[in-house]
Amino acid sequence: MTIRVLGLSLYGAMAASTRYRLTQYSPGLRQQGIDLEVIALLGNDYVQKSFSGEKYQLTKLLMDYLNRAALLLNQRAYDVAIVNAELFPLLPGSIESKLLRIPYIYDFDDAFFLKYKLDRFKWITFLLKDKFKPIVSSAAAVMAGNQFLFDYAKQFSSVTQLLPTVVDTARYIVAPRKCGTVFTVGWIGSPSTSVYLSEMVFPLEQLGREGRVRFVVVGGFAPDIAGVEVLSVPWSEAAEVDLINSFDVGVMPLFDDDWAHGKCAFKLIQYMACAVPVIASPVGANKDVVTRECGLMANTPKQWADALRLLRDQPIMRAEMGQAGRARVEHHYSLHQNLPILADVIRQVAKKR
Repeated sequence: MTIRVLGLSLYGAMAASTRYRLTQYSPGLRQQGIDLEVIALLGNDYVQKSFSGEKYQLTKLLMDYLNRAALLLNQRAYDVAIVNAELFPLLPGSIESKLLRIPYIYDFDDAFFLKYKLDRFKWITFLLKDKFKPIVSSAAAVMAGNQFLFDYAKQFSSVTQLLPTVVDTARYIVAPRKCGTVFTVGWIGSPSTSVYLSEMVFPLEQLGREGRVRFVVVGGFAPDIAGVEVLSVPWSEAAEVDLINSFDVGVMPLFDDDWAHGKCAFKLIQYMACAVPVIASPVGANKDVVTRECGLMANTPKQWADALRLLRDQPIMRAEMGQAGRARVEHHYSLHQNLPILADVIRQVAKKR
């Protein structure tokens, strides 16, 4: 008998969390008798406007909320729900958790429990600062994207499972490396995460004084860096793997704060899947994903410059680290390895109905 699962994502499939936490699992789950249907609250139109800095019409937002409310009226057509991030932003968790009348899995890959403690929500912090406690505690199961998130959820739910954000290694293929004359450093992300690129300005300027350097920024706002060829490339799902394969090194700088500790090191997993060696800030899940065999850690501008310089000058080391990174992804961060984990959680939750 098929298990019907309603995936309630916050954003449309243009958002990485929706694609990689939910929709990429659908074909494999279907082969195991689980039908996952993913329906977003805020679709791709919202995501596009958010990325470009445009305003989303209030009337459209109200319609999105009404459409989700109507969907919940029909939720008993499903056996299990998966709530990714939030059911309704700005709605108290004590209400949100009661709107689901079927067993649900709460899934998160960012520190959403800190969201309403940020300054931009201070006008409503008193009401929403602990929003996620009732949502997590009422869930039939919880899927956490990294250890930091796992530790938070475990306080309120004994049925918490660690499920990293992973890639399909059949899609993330390794392309032959081209021997170019320009050392190419790459980053992939979104406008909201490109704030971390300020960490790259000084070390890349140092390398730019020593020789030609190209910095490719995919999907975010690229900083100006003196002496460095900076390329800002729009993100597209069709092009992302080819773009990553053009990098000599992939980077993931972070600030050392609680919000960054909630990040799931997904950029690193993408680079490593394409056998690209990595350099990362030693923050949160970055330390779990990167081993000394597949990448380097850098905590200061000098350490970043030294790490970039080392990999620039050691092509054999880059190749060896890239191969080790690919192997690590295949064994720990691949869709193939993690699909059975999600399928098992869904089956266990479906039994509770």
